[in-house]
Amino acid sequence: MKKNEQPNTVVLKVSAEVEVPVEKAWELFNTPEHIVNWNAASPDWHTPRASNDLRTGGSFSYRMEARDGSFGFDFAGEYTEVVPLTSFAYKMEDGRTARVEFLPIQSGTRVITQFDAENSNPLEMQQNGWQAILDNFKRYAENL
Repeated sequence: MKKNEQPNTVVLKVSAEVEVPVEKAWELFNTPEHIVNWNAASPDWHTPRASNDLRTGGSFSYRMEARDGSFGFDFAGEYTEVVPLTSFAYKMEDGRTARVEFLPIQSGTRVITQFDAENSNPLEMQQNGWQAILDNFKRYAENL
């Protein structure tokens, strides 16, 4: 590999159709007091705190922990692009990137997340984990 050349990155994609208007989906997805209620892949995990400065150049940090206290990590990064009510992109602390889109559809909003896979866990596990978090967001948004 040449200097400064990046290895091939696998990009994974998850999506959900959420039966709320784009404005509400955007707010619930990006406001810390809501993020702590839905940002978990399974019931044995939670997000006890979140911060979010949603602007280009702004940063975010979500503390994700196992409920039994056995493990936790900060999911954090910096926004590289923010188009209000439409999309945002960010770079995670490990250098990977992601993009989230909010598309109006007849029944509400289609939320699509594309993200660079990491090399530590199987692709299927990553895909399923990110999809589970998005499905949790859908349940939360539709039941408010």
